[in-house]
Amino acid sequence: MPGPPDPQRADSGRIGSTGRRRGEPGEPTERLSVADLVNRVSPPPPGDSGRMKTPAMSPLPPARPRQDPVPDPPAPPTTGWLHRAAPEHVGPAAGEPVRVGAPGETRLAASKSRKQKRWRVLGRSAVAVAAAAAVGITGVAWGYQRSTDNGFNQVAALDLDSTDVVDPGGQTGDETYLIVGTDTRAGANGGMGAGSIADAEGARADTVILVNIPADRSRVVAVSFPRDLDIARPACQDWDNDKGQYSTEMNPAADNDKLNSAYAYGGPKCLVKVIQKMSGLKIGHFVGMDFSGFESMVNQVGGVQICTTTPLIDGELGTVLPNAGKQTIDGATALNYVRARKVEAEGNGDYGRIKRQQMFLSSLLRGALSNKVLFDPGKLNGFINAFTRDTFVQNIDTKSLVMLGRSLQNVDAGAVTFLTVPTAGTNELGNEIPRLDDIDAIFQAIIDDEPLPGEERKEAPPSSTQQAPKPAAPAAPQLEAVSPLAVSLQVSNGSGVTGLAATAAEDLGAYGFQIYSVGNYTGTSTNTLVRYSPGLEAEAATVASSLPGAVLQESSDLGGIVEVVLGSSFSGTVSQPESVGSALTPTMAPKASSPSDTGADALPADLAFTNAADDSCS
Repeated sequence: MPGPPDPQRADSGRIGSTGRRRGEPGEPTERLSVADLVNRVSPPPPGDSGRMKTPAMSPLPPARPRQDPVPDPPAPPTTGWLHRAAPEHVGPAAGEPVRVGAPGETRLAASKSRKQKRWRVLGRSAVAVAAAAAVGITGVAWGYQRSTDNGFNQVAALDLDSTDVVDPGGQTGDETYLIVGTDTRAGANGGMGAGSIADAEGARADTVILVNIPADRSRVVAVSFPRDLDIARPACQDWDNDKGQYSTEMNPAADNDKLNSAYAYGGPKCLVKVIQKMSGLKIGHFVGMDFSGFESMVNQVGGVQICTTTPLIDGELGTVLPNAGKQTIDGATALNYVRARKVEAEGNGDYGRIKRQQMFLSSLLRGALSNKVLFDPGKLNGFINAFTRDTFVQNIDTKSLVMLGRSLQNVDAGAVTFLTVPTAGTNELGNEIPRLDDIDAIFQAIIDDEPLPGEERKEAPPSSTQQAPKPAAPAAPQLEAVSPLAVSLQVSNGSGVTGLAATAAEDLGAYGFQIYSVGNYTGTSTNTLVRYSPGLEAEAATVASSLPGAVLQESSDLGGIVEVVLGSSFSGTVSQPESVGSALTPTMAPKASSPSDTGADALPADLAFTNAADDSCS
């Protein structure tokens, strides 16, 4: 007869003969019955003690000693696989809370718990990676900025406490840059068609442009200064351009000197003093560049597109542009394009060169604003590297350039205006005579943020909406003609037609006018003007009587000279002047520097300008 059931072997389906539990090494896996699955999914009701406990849920009870003659309870039936003993479910009673992750959780809950844990681990890992990447990127950017800033060649140039600054409070927040292109024959520049040190020692300021950006970043104004502008050069420390250093030796002050000599004798410091005194602007940044640096930067941006109506041929540099029309030029060609000043077809020396420089910079600016450079990492990086390598600066670094670029992203090309300092011909030394009253009016308009010729801003500043009306032409005075022999006359070509001034001067001289000089006007003019200083009204009217359609214009910068500016409307006709003592009633133009009702000086009517949005050929 079978003996009483051994408690140690009661769950024979779960514990093998070796005493190991199911799932331990060495035991084959046993298929679960339907009853096992049912009991796992639906636990038996409380009190169902007739079922065996699952060893995995609770420890086995200790073996009981046999107690005769007390009989053991009968063994459960074992007939059929549906009647196999199912393990008793061990868990909380009905109604008790179940703790997540407790031994009694289901497989679905356990799987969900494992997934949540994996996502938590992945999330923490992602945060850690992002933090590490941010630290790395910041370190790389900081390292790049530091290495780039270290590449700038710093030079002493600025005079931030100068008493020549006009209305410093009104210029708060403005950014003003003095950009200088130097003419030096040393080093790499000697092989670029510029000549050698034997031709010209040292360095000169070949191109001088003063750039002003108002605090609201609504526009950009760039003013060009002729290299031969007549100046009073102050006493300055001697400058060694090759070493980029000043010496303790002082060069004495000089009157009637050329602008480019200020740089040659006193370097950036001396030039900044001259321009700051003439403009009244607070120059806060200085950028200097030589020929080779200019060429390198043009190549870095992939060239610049320009347009010309005729081939460009220079008497010294040779053929610069063999063909007319739109074309993209590289650095070497661009350098000759902006510095050629002996172009017979232009007939106006330095002013034709300044106009080309303004057109070139306009095209370069349009390319940058169209994202060809600013958003091309390769070109932008190359340009910055070339800029730092080939310039000498003060108060310029990578961060300030980036911030400036971002602040100008919303500026249209139409809000960028190039002006040229107006002059009144040349003196006996060949220096361009500055029209000081007109120059003062131009820079006062810049300081006051007044509108400029050709400017196209999106929103005009409030001050520009209340402009004073233009001054009316003054009444014509009753004058008497004087002898042409008493008139010292300067003839300037403002028509754009080559050779017109020389022809007109010859005709005027034939009538007895004393020809002082023949040259080119600062820009262009539609009308033919006869400009004069106060007290020379009769002399000017006498000249105008020989030029049909001429208009008289008073100015205070000519001294005892009367200037004829031949405009594009000039027909070429020069007639005999009225006889001495005849009554004259000339046509008068508004004064170029007459005060308006607002106290600001009126801008000269003949101011030469270029708008950066103009891409027409010229």
